[in-house]
Amino acid sequence: VQLVESGGGLVQAGGSLRLSCAASGSTSSINAMGWYRQAPGKQRELVAHITGGGGSTDYADSVKGRFTISRDNAKNTMYLQMNSLKAEDTDVYYCNAIRYVLEGDQYLEGWGQGTLGTVCS
Repeated sequence: VQLVESGGGLVQAGGSLRLSCAASGSTSSINAMGWYRQAPGKQRELVAHITGGGGSTDYADSVKGRFTISRDNAKNTMYLQMNSLKAEDTDVYYCNAIRYVLEGDQYLEGWGQGTLGTVCS
């Protein structure tokens, strides 16, 4: 599975960005997906998570009420709507997907290349 993020950019504090993650390849095997972010010198952290059918979501405390994760399985795309952005939201945002592989009866994890979101105050 290949994951490609888009939608990053520069925005002023209080503004919004909408990130997209387009999946291709064996997309039917994708289960849960998520958005992570990482600043230089820091560990990658989970921002938001969504189950396979999109029925359940979870968020980091720092983004609750401001960010919304969603997915359109028909388009093989996941989104992260980020509102009321703060300077501390400046990070590289990565798309993550967990997929089930019948061979070996295992779950594998895939990552996109990341997209930079910069919030200026």
